[in-house]
Amino acid sequence: QVQLVESGGGLVQAGGSLRLSCAASGRTSSVYTMGWFRRAPGKDREFVAGIAWTGSNTYYADSVKGRFTISRDNAKNTMYLQMKTLKPEDTAVYYCAADGTLSVHTRESEYDYWGQGTQVTVSL
Repeated sequence: QVQLVESGGGLVQAGGSLRLSCAASGRTSSVYTMGWFRRAPGKDREFVAGIAWTGSNTYYADSVKGRFTISRDNAKNTMYLQMKTLKPEDTAVYYCAADGTLSVHTRESEYDYWGQGTQVTVSL
């Protein structure tokens, strides 16, 4: 099994920045692709960004392109999401996800492991 723990969420004003972290533990040798999803109040969970094992392939939702950057440090078994120019519509619970395949996924059904989520609130 793989355990994922997110951290770094909080309250920030519009235009501000936050960096989320996702620490993996357990059978981390089975973790390749990782991603971030989010669920805003009253909405379905949606894909935010994904990253391949090597970090060379990254994908972003159109809504965050140019503002968010996903990265990973495999030596630390940790993934990051640097969020800049935050908007109130970015307010959501952010989830870390991982699976054992090589292709970056954008659908939540394709991820095997999930964290509990961290709240990000962006105020006006």
